[in-house]
Amino acid sequence: MSHFAQIDANNIVTRVLVIEQDMVNTGLFGEPNTFIQTSYNTRNGIHYDPVTGQEDSGTALRYRYAGIGMVYDRANDVFALPKPEGMNSWVYSSNTWAWKPPVDMPTDAVPPNYYRWEESNTSWILITVTQ
Repeated sequence: MSHFAQIDANNIVTRVLVIEQDMVNTGLFGEPNTFIQTSYNTRNGIHYDPVTGQEDSGTALRYRYAGIGMVYDRANDVFALPKPEGMNSWVYSSNTWAWKPPVDMPTDAVPPNYYRWEESNTSWILITVTQ
């Protein structure tokens, strides 16, 4: 079976169906031109074998498997992650088709120390998790 994401007028994914192209074409599930095929086996531009879960030589389709709320970027033919709510400073990466903070997270934290993003001062804050 194939997977198809249905998008609205703003290119937002509203649902994902397991359905074949010929059923999409009937129009019984909505306007056929609002459905974009997506691959359950594609993650971050890499195709994975459905049985082993290992990277394989299959064709990665539209960078990632579509999910409700994602955006279909027609110009680049990819499913992009939506901008996180309240993260006004975050910038869009055309390398990963996702939003990221304007400052990379520090790499020196190890458990039980972690970082969280603080939008009010656009920086990473070190937090320590205690048990």
